[in-house]
Amino acid sequence: MRAVASVAGMENLLKVLRIWGAPAAAAIFMVLWCVAEAGRMGPWPGFPTWNGTIPLVLVSAAIAVSVWKPYVSLGLVAALLGGQLMYVIPVMEPNHWAIYIGSFIALGFIQWTGNRRARLSSGVANALFIPVMMVLMLSRRYGAGVGWFDYPYLGDSVMFETHGWQFLAPFLLIAASCAAAGLVLSLYEEKRGLFQDRNQARATLQQTEVDLIIEQERTRISRDLHDVLAHSLAVIAAQADGARYLSEQQPKPVLTALENISRSARSALVDAQRVIEGVDDGGMTAPAPRLSDVLPLLERMQQGSLRITHSESGNPLDLTTGAQVAVFRIVQECLTNALKHGGAGTAVRVHFDWSGPGLTLHISSDVQTVVAGDPAEKGTAHPGRGIAGMRERAHLAGGWLTAGPDGQQFRVTVLIPYEANLSQLGDMAQIAEIATAHAAVGSDPAGDSMPALAAGAQAGDVRG
Repeated sequence: MRAVASVAGMENLLKVLRIWGAPAAAAIFMVLWCVAEAGRMGPWPGFPTWNGTIPLVLVSAAIAVSVWKPYVSLGLVAALLGGQLMYVIPVMEPNHWAIYIGSFIALGFIQWTGNRRARLSSGVANALFIPVMMVLMLSRRYGAGVGWFDYPYLGDSVMFETHGWQFLAPFLLIAASCAAAGLVLSLYEEKRGLFQDRNQARATLQQTEVDLIIEQERTRISRDLHDVLAHSLAVIAAQADGARYLSEQQPKPVLTALENISRSARSALVDAQRVIEGVDDGGMTAPAPRLSDVLPLLERMQQGSLRITHSESGNPLDLTTGAQVAVFRIVQECLTNALKHGGAGTAVRVHFDWSGPGLTLHISSDVQTVVAGDPAEKGTAHPGRGIAGMRERAHLAGGWLTAGPDGQQFRVTVLIPYEANLSQLGDMAQIAEIATAHAAVGSDPAGDSMPALAAGAQAGDVRG
């Protein structure tokens, strides 16, 4: 706990220093110089007439703005040195030449808070400032050794050769120390930021992992719930139908109750499947497709993909919500399979027959001719999950589906009974007979299908 508190306190201190550190350092720098030179500034007020006033003000200002305006800071130091070279600003004297060290303090702040370009610029600028400072302090034209070095009368070359290293060594050491301190603080903050990013990424990864586990569990629960509901409701519907057909001599209220139980079980089974399949990541149900969405689907698939011919016969009747979802999904799967196996431009015929005890849907598409022995087509005729899924949807809606090749076409025939006729269609074997009879007349979808239905029911031609 103490370590955590210490780190937090260090981070808070760095935040404050990053904003107010440079102005505070500039104020302290100027105050200390004024206190140290108070006796040599002359009678009050001696600061305006002191020779070090302008250098001290410029260097203090360079320190103060080094965090917000690093290039302005470098410009102030360059203006000081340039003004002294041109004799516009008084040169340094033995008692205040160390004001130049303020430039290195500004360098440290720039190395701490500046970007990469500002850091490089400040380093190069100070590498150029130091030789200029040496000239201003040692040359007999300016500082003449600032009272610390001998032999100024022998010329600048002797002064630079004899005492240049004594000047450069401490200035380079101070500049390097200030720059290193700024870089250390910058690297510390960068490392701290990387640690925070890593911790945030780790927390995000953990949360994502938890969300994935929850989603997987939700999917498993939905699948289990669907299986339980499908089995239970199917058993309820079958038992109700069986009891109703085996006990036709029972009172009419009993038969009516059994019929209501069967119809409600089938409708609940389809609606439960729709809700479970429509659950998205947020736990909300997506809008279920309706029968009115089939025509827009046909138009979308027809635009540059399939050549679709759509027709209808009979008078449309209302279907339950679950039945409408089943019809939409079956049509969608048939069109997708036609595009997948036949390619763009495949001719597809879709016919809705409303004249029977339910909606009979005929969908046929051209079959792509496969050259015998073509290795590229081997293994492509295996059954997939699409037909099984469509057949399951038809079964859950109380109907039946047959699918298979018919000459040069692949034909899908679906029977989705109306809600009022669910109890009249009997068990699944009778529905299969009716659907098979419809498949037999699928090549003429516009014709009258009721005689064929009756014939198919009598013949008992059931294709599972």
